[in-house]
Amino acid sequence: MPLSSIEICAGAGGQALGLEQAGFEHVSLVEVEPPACETLRFNRPQWHVTQGDVRHYQADRWRGVALFSGGVPCPPFSKAGKQLGIDDERDLFPEAIRLVSECMPEAVMLENVRGLLDTVFADYRENIVKSLKKLGYMGEWRLLHASDFGVPQLRPRVIFVALKKGAAAHFKWPEAHAQRPPTVGDALLDLMQADGWRGAEEWSKQACEIAPTLVGGSKKHGGPDLGPTRAKKAWAALGIDGLGIANAPPEPDFVGMPRLTVRMAARIQGFPDHWQFSGKKTAAYRQIGNAFPPPVACAVGAQIRLALEAAAKPKLKRA
Repeated sequence: MPLSSIEICAGAGGQALGLEQAGFEHVSLVEVEPPACETLRFNRPQWHVTQGDVRHYQADRWRGVALFSGGVPCPPFSKAGKQLGIDDERDLFPEAIRLVSECMPEAVMLENVRGLLDTVFADYRENIVKSLKKLGYMGEWRLLHASDFGVPQLRPRVIFVALKKGAAAHFKWPEAHAQRPPTVGDALLDLMQADGWRGAEEWSKQACEIAPTLVGGSKKHGGPDLGPTRAKKAWAALGIDGLGIANAPPEPDFVGMPRLTVRMAARIQGFPDHWQFSGKKTAAYRQIGNAFPPPVACAVGAQIRLALEAAAKPKLKRA
């Protein structure tokens, strides 16, 4: 049977989709961006999506839910920003703790950027662990790489998992897949060939590594691109023009380095091809670039589910 869950900062649904695949049923999702809310509603009309600021959300009605999850904003901890942490107005970890105290779930799962593991945030991380310990949870931080779970992209992410003491003893972090993830060329060849590009096979041979981390970008900048100069150089080594996102795959006689389409970027991020993104190209790409890869969310979610189910089994009495 599915286990109930609520999620904040749901974005385009990467984490929500992965948790659904792991056996969780979402009773409430909160997201502030209108295009992302449209994406969630279009792909899962049955999900209850609340558009609004998490600071105004109340979780009391979901008391006793199995899982509280979310991907709180990363700029307070990102190396691409000023790493202001608790002094950044976008820091929503305190709101997450407030909501946990309101709904008292069986488990908590939060994700963020690798920068959160920097030494400068050691006290910050410990304070989160202590705050949840006071509520009855045992929590731990872990760095996971999307490429270890079949995603053709580096994308290191910091995951925080906390469970009530009875279930915490049963939780084990997911193990990396034995097989290597597909290369960019293998992952995208059929999409590059979709409009008959004759150079697709040759391009695929050159794109023989996994992708660098996709970057969602900032509202302060213009259209979508694949990140700062260093990232663009890494994409260029794979034969990808990182200066923008294409409207369509290369035409038959295209010459040069192709750009990713929105669908290609989504596949690099681990989304299934049937998952649609609302909004224009820039809004759609930003949803994808900021998403949590579904396969990683599924892997962690599956382990949380196993721990909850193990804790729920009645203990056998000795004869």
